[in-house]
Amino acid sequence: MIVHPVLHPVVALLAGILILIFPAILNYIVAFYLIIIGVVGIAGAL
Repeated sequence: MIVHPVLHPVVALLAGILILIFPAILNYIVAFYLIIIGVVGIAGAL
């Protein structure tokens, strides 16, 4: 599976903005990001 090269910076930018606006959701943003990266990594390995 090929991930578009712009996807990671856009996700990081959106996560950073959300963390600035809502610092309490930092744990959820990090958790979802790691889950998505893990799923993409596993799907790419298959």
